[in-house]
Amino acid sequence: MKKTVDIYTDGACKGNPGPGGWGAILLWGAQEKELKGGEPETTNNRMEMTAAIEALRALKQSCVVNLHTDSQYVRQGITQWLPGWVRKNWKTSGGQAVKNRDLWEALLKETQRHDVTWHWVKGHSGHPLNERADALANAGVPASA
Repeated sequence: MKKTVDIYTDGACKGNPGPGGWGAILLWGAQEKELKGGEPETTNNRMEMTAAIEALRALKQSCVVNLHTDSQYVRQGITQWLPGWVRKNWKTSGGQAVKNRDLWEALLKETQRHDVTWHWVKGHSGHPLNERADALANAGVPASA
């Protein structure tokens, strides 16, 4: 039987674009793990996506995952928009190249290893685990910022 893992992710950016960070909390049973990182020049959307990618990569085996994000861009992108982008050779409905294709492809690859259910959490609304993920993301912003 697959392990069930709850993941809470968030991204942060000081300027958009600018230096950014990402954070994730992985919970399974009584165990938990915190992850964070950052980049010197990025966007908020890229950090939101990176948080989800890195959290899924951290799982050593295939799991049932409840992934919680405050990013509608990430949740809608992976659950609604991505199949159309792939069908249209990574073009939007308007014929433009999909932004952040490298990360969408990485996220798709990671989700294929797991049974992922995507959940949206309203950001900055007092949800304790979303607030912790936000703190990790801000802590991940490079110090030079």
